[in-house]
Amino acid sequence: MLHHIVMWKIKDLGAEGDKATNVAKAKALLDACAQLVPGITRFEVATAQPGLEGTCDLVLNSTFADRAALAAYQTHPSHVALKPFMRKVVLERQCMDYET
Repeated sequence: MLHHIVMWKIKDLGAEGDKATNVAKAKALLDACAQLVPGITRFEVATAQPGLEGTCDLVLNSTFADRAALAAYQTHPSHVALKPFMRKVVLERQCMDYET
């Protein structure tokens, strides 16, 4: 199993307007990727919750059957298509992949 976790801090103003609007659109775009390729075994997208401590605004917590499944996801046209929007609204990005 390959775990792929990505966290983003979103700019106060960006491509579509304010932070809340951009977080919501980014979440929707990511949620649409949940079934793109075989081998995705977990795909959870969440936003920071008011009143809970956090340093990021958005997280993707996903698991893939193997490296090939992650590679297929990363190069899938629908996933590639969301990257220009993300580049416009992201202030910081952190990613970690690990195998179990």
